Amino acid sequence: MPNYKKIASNIQQVTIDNPVTPVEKLTWLNINNAGKKEIEYLRKHYKFNLAHLQASSAKAIAQRPQISEGDGYFFMILHFPIYANNKILAGEIEFFMGSGFLITLHNNNLPALNEFFNLCKKDGGSLLSYEFESSLILLYELLDKLTNYCYSLLDKNSIAISEVELLIFNQRPKQAVSRIMSLRLNIINLRKILQNHKNIMKKLMRRESKNVPAEKVKKYYSSLIEQTKRIWENLDNQKETIEVLNSTNESLLNYRISDIMKTLTIFSVIVFPLTLLAAIFGMNTTKGMPFLDTENGFWFIIAFMLLGCLGMLLFFAKKRWL
Repeated sequence: MPNYKKIASNIQQVTIDNPVTPVEKLTWLNINNAGKKEIEYLRKHYKFNLAHLQASSAKAIAQRPQISEGDGYFFMILHFPIYANNKILAGEIEFFMGSGFLITLHNNNLPALNEFFNLCKKDGGSLLSYEFESSLILLYELLDKLTNYCYSLLDKNSIAISEVELLIFNQRPKQAVSRIMSLRLNIINLRKILQNHKNIMKKLMRRESKNVPAEKVKKYYSSLIEQTKRIWENLDNQKETIEVLNSTNESLLNYRISDIMKTLTIFSVIVFPLTLLAAIFGMNTTKGMPFLDTENGFWFIIAFMLLGCLGMLLFFAKKRWL
Protein backbone atom coordinates (compact mmCIF):
# COMPACT_ATOMS: atom_id res chain seq x y z
CA MET A 1 0.00 0.00 0.00
CA PRO A 2 1.11 3.61 -0.43
CA ASN A 3 3.47 4.96 2.19
CA TYR A 4 3.57 8.74 2.71
CA LYS A 5 6.63 10.63 3.91
CA LYS A 6 7.32 14.34 4.26
CA ILE A 7 11.02 14.74 3.52
CA ALA A 8 11.13 18.53 3.88
CA SER A 9 8.69 21.44 4.02
CA ASN A 10 8.46 21.53 0.22
CA ILE A 11 9.19 17.86 -0.55
CA GLN A 12 6.63 15.10 -0.14
CA GLN A 13 6.98 11.45 -1.09
CA VAL A 14 4.49 8.67 -1.72
CA THR A 15 5.72 5.12 -2.16
CA ILE A 16 3.41 2.70 -3.96
CA ASP A 17 4.13 -0.95 -3.18
CA ASN A 18 1.83 -3.67 -4.43
CA PRO A 19 2.82 -6.89 -2.59
CA VAL A 20 1.25 -9.02 -5.34
CA THR A 21 3.71 -7.84 -8.00
CA PRO A 22 7.36 -8.88 -7.90
CA VAL A 23 8.60 -5.53 -9.24
CA GLU A 24 10.31 -2.85 -7.20
CA LYS A 25 8.45 -0.12 -5.35
CA LEU A 26 7.24 2.98 -7.18
CA THR A 27 8.10 6.37 -5.68
CA TRP A 28 6.47 9.71 -6.44
CA LEU A 29 8.39 12.73 -5.20
CA ASN A 30 6.26 15.86 -5.25
CA ILE A 31 8.15 19.17 -4.86
CA ASN A 32 6.59 22.62 -4.79
CA ASN A 33 8.39 25.97 -5.12
CA ALA A 34 11.75 24.33 -5.74
CA GLY A 35 14.59 26.50 -4.47
CA LYS A 36 18.27 25.85 -3.81
CA LYS A 37 17.60 23.29 -1.06
CA GLU A 38 15.19 21.25 -3.15
CA ILE A 39 17.45 21.30 -6.23
CA GLU A 40 20.42 20.32 -4.06
CA TYR A 41 18.41 17.41 -2.65
CA LEU A 42 17.76 16.13 -6.18
CA ARG A 43 21.40 16.62 -7.14
CA LYS A 44 22.55 14.49 -4.21
CA HIS A 45 20.05 11.65 -4.59
CA TYR A 46 19.72 11.44 -8.39
CA LYS A 47 22.15 11.70 -11.28
CA PHE A 48 20.21 14.31 -13.19
CA ASN A 49 21.64 16.60 -15.84
CA LEU A 50 22.61 20.00 -14.40
CA ALA A 51 20.72 21.85 -17.16
CA HIS A 52 17.57 19.90 -16.28
CA LEU A 53 17.96 20.74 -12.59
CA GLN A 54 18.44 24.43 -13.36
CA ALA A 55 15.31 24.39 -15.55
CA SER A 56 13.40 22.89 -12.59
CA SER A 57 13.98 25.84 -10.29
CA ALA A 58 10.89 27.83 -9.34
CA LYS A 59 12.62 30.95 -10.68
CA ALA A 60 13.12 29.40 -14.14
CA ILE A 61 10.11 29.84 -16.42
CA ALA A 62 9.97 27.86 -19.67
CA GLN A 63 8.34 29.48 -22.67
CA ARG A 64 7.40 26.21 -24.34
CA PRO A 65 6.89 22.52 -23.52
CA GLN A 66 9.86 20.23 -23.98
CA ILE A 67 10.89 16.62 -23.53
CA SER A 68 14.45 15.33 -23.52
CA GLU A 69 16.40 12.23 -22.55
CA GLY A 70 18.81 11.97 -19.65
CA ASP A 71 21.00 9.18 -18.30
CA GLY A 72 18.41 6.55 -17.31
CA TYR A 73 15.52 9.00 -17.17
CA PHE A 74 13.69 11.56 -19.23
CA PHE A 75 12.92 15.18 -18.41
CA MET A 76 9.77 16.98 -19.46
CA ILE A 77 8.24 20.43 -19.05
CA LEU A 78 4.51 20.88 -19.59
CA HIS A 79 2.11 23.76 -19.01
CA PHE A 80 -1.42 23.30 -17.72
CA PRO A 81 -4.10 25.93 -17.21
CA ILE A 82 -5.00 27.40 -13.84
CA TYR A 83 -7.94 29.68 -13.07
CA ALA A 84 -7.31 32.72 -10.90
CA ASN A 85 -9.20 36.02 -10.65
CA ASN A 86 -11.36 35.15 -13.67
CA LYS A 87 -8.26 34.62 -15.79
CA ILE A 88 -6.77 31.47 -17.30
CA LEU A 89 -3.02 31.39 -16.77
CA ALA A 90 -0.29 28.83 -17.39
CA GLY A 91 0.96 26.65 -14.55
CA GLU A 92 4.27 24.93 -15.20
CA ILE A 93 5.25 21.39 -14.15
CA GLU A 94 8.66 19.77 -14.55
CA PHE A 95 8.79 15.98 -14.66
CA PHE A 96 11.66 13.59 -14.04
CA MET A 97 10.69 10.01 -14.80
CA GLY A 98 12.72 6.84 -14.70
CA SER A 99 12.43 3.23 -13.65
CA GLY A 100 10.61 3.14 -10.32
CA PHE A 101 10.29 6.88 -9.76
CA LEU A 102 8.38 9.97 -10.84
CA ILE A 103 9.35 13.46 -9.68
CA THR A 104 7.14 16.51 -10.20
CA LEU A 105 8.15 20.11 -9.51
CA HIS A 106 5.62 22.95 -9.57
CA ASN A 107 4.54 26.13 -7.80
CA ASN A 108 1.70 24.49 -5.85
CA ASN A 109 -0.96 26.28 -7.89
CA LEU A 110 -2.40 23.30 -9.78
CA PRO A 111 -5.43 21.94 -7.88
CA ALA A 112 -5.72 18.80 -10.05
CA LEU A 113 -2.15 17.75 -9.23
CA ASN A 114 -2.59 18.36 -5.50
CA GLU A 115 -5.89 16.44 -5.46
CA PHE A 116 -4.33 13.47 -7.23
CA PHE A 117 -1.34 13.45 -4.87
CA ASN A 118 -3.71 13.44 -1.88
CA LEU A 119 -5.59 10.54 -3.47
CA CYS A 120 -2.32 8.61 -3.70
CA LYS A 121 -1.69 9.29 -0.02
CA LYS A 122 -5.13 8.14 1.15
CA ASP A 123 -6.30 5.55 -1.36
CA GLY A 124 -3.40 4.58 -3.58
CA GLY A 125 -4.72 1.03 -3.88
CA SER A 126 -7.43 2.27 -6.25
CA LEU A 127 -4.88 3.56 -8.77
CA LEU A 128 -3.97 1.92 -12.03
CA SER A 129 -0.33 2.53 -11.19
CA TYR A 130 -0.79 0.42 -8.04
CA GLU A 131 -1.68 -2.53 -10.28
CA PHE A 132 1.36 -2.14 -12.54
CA GLU A 133 3.80 -0.26 -10.26
CA SER A 134 4.96 1.63 -13.32
CA SER A 135 6.07 5.28 -13.35
CA LEU A 136 4.84 5.56 -16.95
CA ILE A 137 1.33 4.58 -15.83
CA LEU A 138 1.50 6.91 -12.82
CA LEU A 139 2.45 9.71 -15.20
CA TYR A 140 -0.49 8.79 -17.43
CA GLU A 141 -2.91 8.98 -14.50
CA LEU A 142 -1.55 12.35 -13.43
CA LEU A 143 -1.74 13.76 -16.98
CA ASP A 144 -5.27 12.41 -17.25
CA LYS A 145 -6.33 14.33 -14.12
CA LEU A 146 -4.63 17.51 -15.34
CA THR A 147 -6.23 17.20 -18.77
CA ASN A 148 -9.68 16.56 -17.31
CA TYR A 149 -9.36 19.78 -15.32
CA CYS A 150 -9.41 21.63 -18.66
CA TYR A 151 -13.05 20.61 -19.14
CA SER A 152 -14.07 22.64 -16.09
CA LEU A 153 -12.39 25.69 -17.65
CA LEU A 154 -14.20 25.04 -20.93
CA ASP A 155 -17.45 24.99 -18.94
CA LYS A 156 -16.57 28.35 -17.37
CA ASN A 157 -15.97 29.74 -20.86
CA SER A 158 -19.30 28.38 -22.07
CA ILE A 159 -21.15 29.99 -19.15
CA ALA A 160 -19.37 33.30 -19.80
CA ILE A 161 -20.27 33.10 -23.51
CA SER A 162 -23.96 32.63 -22.60
CA GLU A 163 -23.78 35.67 -20.32
CA VAL A 164 -22.23 37.74 -23.11
CA GLU A 165 -25.02 36.69 -25.47
CA LEU A 166 -27.59 37.94 -22.96
CA LEU A 167 -25.77 41.26 -22.58
CA ILE A 168 -25.65 41.77 -26.35
CA PHE A 169 -29.26 40.89 -27.04
CA ASN A 170 -30.46 42.90 -24.04
CA GLN A 171 -28.95 45.94 -25.75
CA ARG A 172 -26.05 46.34 -23.31
CA PRO A 173 -23.07 46.36 -25.69
CA LYS A 174 -20.84 48.51 -23.46
CA GLN A 175 -20.96 45.95 -20.63
CA ALA A 176 -20.37 43.17 -23.16
CA VAL A 177 -17.12 44.70 -24.47
CA SER A 178 -15.05 43.99 -21.35
CA ARG A 179 -16.51 40.48 -20.99
CA ILE A 180 -15.68 39.69 -24.61
CA MET A 181 -12.09 40.93 -24.22
CA SER A 182 -11.64 38.81 -21.08
CA LEU A 183 -13.11 35.73 -22.79
CA ARG A 184 -10.95 36.15 -25.88
CA LEU A 185 -7.85 36.41 -23.70
CA ASN A 186 -8.80 33.26 -21.75
CA ILE A 187 -9.44 31.26 -24.93
CA ILE A 188 -6.17 32.43 -26.48
CA ASN A 189 -4.23 31.53 -23.32
CA LEU A 190 -5.85 28.10 -23.13
CA ARG A 191 -4.99 27.43 -26.77
CA LYS A 192 -1.37 28.52 -26.22
CA ILE A 193 -1.07 26.25 -23.19
CA LEU A 194 -2.47 23.16 -24.90
CA GLN A 195 -1.27 23.57 -28.47
CA ASN A 196 1.75 21.22 -28.18
CA HIS A 197 0.29 18.64 -25.81
CA LYS A 198 -0.74 16.26 -28.56
CA ASN A 199 2.83 16.00 -29.88
CA ILE A 200 4.19 15.38 -26.38
CA MET A 201 1.61 12.64 -25.75
CA LYS A 202 2.59 10.94 -29.01
CA LYS A 203 6.21 10.81 -27.85
CA LEU A 204 5.16 9.37 -24.47
CA MET A 205 2.99 6.79 -26.22
CA ARG A 206 6.10 5.36 -27.90
CA ARG A 207 7.98 4.91 -24.64
CA GLU A 208 8.49 1.41 -23.24
CA SER A 209 7.92 0.08 -19.74
CA LYS A 210 9.24 -3.24 -18.51
CA ASN A 211 6.19 -3.63 -16.26
CA VAL A 212 3.48 -2.77 -18.80
CA PRO A 213 2.80 -4.31 -22.24
CA ALA A 214 3.39 -1.88 -25.10
CA GLU A 215 -0.20 -2.16 -26.34
CA LYS A 216 -1.54 -1.04 -22.94
CA VAL A 217 0.80 1.96 -22.88
CA LYS A 218 -0.36 2.84 -26.37
CA LYS A 219 -4.01 2.45 -25.35
CA TYR A 220 -3.72 4.69 -22.29
CA TYR A 221 -1.77 7.49 -23.96
CA SER A 222 -3.98 7.29 -27.07
CA SER A 223 -6.92 8.16 -24.80
CA LEU A 224 -4.99 11.26 -23.64
CA ILE A 225 -4.42 12.27 -27.26
CA GLU A 226 -8.15 11.89 -27.95
CA GLN A 227 -8.97 14.04 -24.93
CA THR A 228 -6.56 16.70 -26.13
CA LYS A 229 -8.22 16.66 -29.56
CA ARG A 230 -11.70 17.03 -28.04
CA ILE A 231 -10.57 19.93 -25.88
CA TRP A 232 -8.97 21.59 -28.91
CA GLU A 233 -12.18 21.14 -30.94
CA ASN A 234 -14.19 22.74 -28.12
CA LEU A 235 -11.72 25.60 -28.00
CA ASP A 236 -12.08 26.11 -31.75
CA ASN A 237 -15.87 26.25 -31.38
CA GLN A 238 -15.60 28.71 -28.50
CA LYS A 239 -13.13 30.84 -30.43
CA GLU A 240 -15.48 31.02 -33.43
CA THR A 241 -18.46 31.78 -31.19
CA ILE A 242 -16.77 34.62 -29.34
CA GLU A 243 -15.50 36.11 -32.62
CA VAL A 244 -19.08 36.09 -33.97
CA LEU A 245 -20.34 37.67 -30.74
CA ASN A 246 -17.59 40.29 -30.94
CA SER A 247 -18.59 41.15 -34.52
CA THR A 248 -22.25 41.34 -33.50
CA ASN A 249 -21.42 43.58 -30.55
CA GLU A 250 -19.26 45.85 -32.71
CA SER A 251 -22.10 46.11 -35.24
CA LEU A 252 -24.50 47.04 -32.45
CA LEU A 253 -22.11 49.67 -31.10
CA ASN A 254 -21.54 51.08 -34.60
CA TYR A 255 -25.30 51.22 -35.17
CA ARG A 256 -25.76 53.13 -31.94
CA ILE A 257 -22.99 55.57 -32.82
CA SER A 258 -24.45 56.04 -36.30
CA ASP A 259 -27.89 56.62 -34.80
CA ILE A 260 -26.52 59.22 -32.41
CA MET A 261 -24.61 60.96 -35.21
CA LYS A 262 -27.74 60.92 -37.37
CA THR A 263 -29.79 62.51 -34.58
CA LEU A 264 -27.19 65.19 -33.97
CA THR A 265 -26.88 65.93 -37.69
CA ILE A 266 -30.65 66.24 -38.12
CA PHE A 267 -30.85 68.49 -35.06
CA SER A 268 -28.05 70.75 -36.36
CA VAL A 269 -29.63 70.99 -39.84
CA ILE A 270 -33.07 71.79 -38.42
CA VAL A 271 -31.57 74.51 -36.25
CA PHE A 272 -29.73 75.98 -39.26
CA PRO A 273 -32.73 78.05 -40.60
CA LEU A 274 -33.29 79.43 -37.12
CA THR A 275 -29.67 80.46 -36.83
CA LEU A 276 -29.67 81.97 -40.33
CA LEU A 277 -32.81 84.06 -39.79
CA ALA A 278 -31.62 85.16 -36.34
CA ALA A 279 -28.31 86.27 -37.85
CA ILE A 280 -30.04 88.16 -40.69
CA PHE A 281 -32.50 89.99 -38.48
CA GLY A 282 -29.75 90.65 -35.97
CA MET A 283 -27.85 92.89 -38.40
CA ASN A 284 -27.33 96.46 -37.25
CA THR A 285 -29.24 98.05 -40.15
CA THR A 286 -32.23 100.36 -39.79
CA LYS A 287 -33.17 100.97 -43.41
CA GLY A 288 -34.66 98.27 -45.61
CA MET A 289 -34.92 95.70 -42.80
CA PRO A 290 -38.29 93.86 -43.18
CA PHE A 291 -40.79 93.99 -40.32
CA LEU A 292 -38.66 96.54 -38.48
CA ASP A 293 -41.56 98.91 -37.91
CA THR A 294 -44.32 96.41 -38.51
CA GLU A 295 -46.77 95.64 -35.76
CA ASN A 296 -46.22 92.04 -34.55
CA GLY A 297 -43.03 91.87 -36.65
CA PHE A 298 -41.38 89.71 -34.02
CA TRP A 299 -44.08 87.06 -34.37
CA PHE A 300 -43.79 87.12 -38.15
CA ILE A 301 -40.10 86.31 -37.84
CA ILE A 302 -40.83 83.49 -35.38
CA ALA A 303 -43.39 82.11 -37.81
CA PHE A 304 -40.83 82.12 -40.63
CA MET A 305 -38.38 80.27 -38.40
CA LEU A 306 -40.96 77.63 -37.52
CA LEU A 307 -41.91 77.26 -41.18
CA GLY A 308 -38.23 76.74 -41.99
CA CYS A 309 -37.96 73.99 -39.36
CA LEU A 310 -41.18 72.39 -40.61
CA GLY A 311 -39.86 72.50 -44.17
CA MET A 312 -36.64 70.76 -43.14
CA LEU A 313 -38.61 68.06 -41.27
CA LEU A 314 -40.84 67.46 -44.30
CA PHE A 315 -37.75 67.26 -46.52
CA PHE A 316 -36.13 64.66 -44.22
CA ALA A 317 -39.36 62.68 -44.05
CA LYS A 318 -39.66 62.65 -47.87
CA LYS A 319 -36.07 61.39 -48.13
CA ARG A 320 -36.83 58.80 -45.40
CA TRP A 321 -33.95 60.04 -43.26
CA LEU A 322 -36.11 60.16 -40.14
